[in-house]
Amino acid sequence: MKRVYNYSAGPSMLPVEVLEQAQKEMLCYGESGMSVMEMSHRSKDFEAIIKQAEQDLRDLMHIPDNYKVLFVQGGGSTQFAMVPLNLMNKNKKANYINTGQWAKKAYAEAKRYGDVKVIASSEDAVYNYIPKVNKEDIDPEADYVYITLNNTIYGTHYTADKLPDTGDIPLVGDMSSNILAEEIDITKFGLIFAGAQKNLGPAGVTVVIVREDLLGNAMEFTPTMLDYKVHADNDSLYNTPPTYAIYIMGLVFQWVKKQGGVEAIQKINEQKAKILYDFLDQSELFRGTVVPEDRSLMNVPFVLPTDELNKQFIKEAEANGMVNLKGHRTVGGMRASIYNAMPVEGVEKLVAFMKEFEAKNK
Repeated sequence: MKRVYNYSAGPSMLPVEVLEQAQKEMLCYGESGMSVMEMSHRSKDFEAIIKQAEQDLRDLMHIPDNYKVLFVQGGGSTQFAMVPLNLMNKNKKANYINTGQWAKKAYAEAKRYGDVKVIASSEDAVYNYIPKVNKEDIDPEADYVYITLNNTIYGTHYTADKLPDTGDIPLVGDMSSNILAEEIDITKFGLIFAGAQKNLGPAGVTVVIVREDLLGNAMEFTPTMLDYKVHADNDSLYNTPPTYAIYIMGLVFQWVKKQGGVEAIQKINEQKAKILYDFLDQSELFRGTVVPEDRSLMNVPFVLPTDELNKQFIKEAEANGMVNLKGHRTVGGMRASIYNAMPVEGVEKLVAFMKEFEAKNK
């Protein structure tokens, strides 16, 4: 069966090379005589897999030695609790910037553990822009400031020049949908995290990159499994981690290196996004929903004039091998998620189909 182009926001498509490598090693990894799925997380073979994955990620993201790299479970949503439980420990205060559904959910979770305030929001315009934040907007007593760097549902993202200047207050970033997609200066953050199922690999593992000085101050009632220091002290092997997901993620890291690293991947992502946005900007029928300066490289929402046309487009696209283009219910229309593994050809095919659809329906 021929593979389709999968524009899902997550779980998303994986590089074909990675899937083929996993296929080759499915029954027997190296000389182990078994699949990675069957392998003890305490074995030398798996120890080598997880250490190599960490080193490759450090290389790709230029992660300094004073940051720990953790592979944990529970997805990005569990991080909504882990962040405040571990970091909101001094003044029991935190500031959040609300740029979409995931930022809003993170804020709601953090409110359970302390005095949490939203200091900027784009909810007034259905999250179609990134709000500006001045240093004086930030509570000087906040234990951290929290942002979502890329918003999958609404198609906005933080560019490097829009990151809030938090001074000595740790900046926390949810990078679930743009990690390894564009270069980012890790030293501007105290902590970042990313669920794997968009740019890193299959669902099941979450990457946390945390500055060492932020470890060891979890709230007294923090469950053991939600304490970053426990995972750091045990090299992410306190309990059985999602071994196969970590293995696949390690293959993805190697694939990114082969492409030339994050710098090269970012250029390809910018090329893909430009192809799609350029068409949307000149189209008489399709319309993008995000202000141009805040457009995501990863998630591109767009709409047609009527719901009937939206449904027709999604149905016809699927029949032509382009699946999961339906937009989130809060925005409607369509959304094309064009993560790292989406080839340029996938975006070109989508735009060619959009041109045909427009010619037939305008």
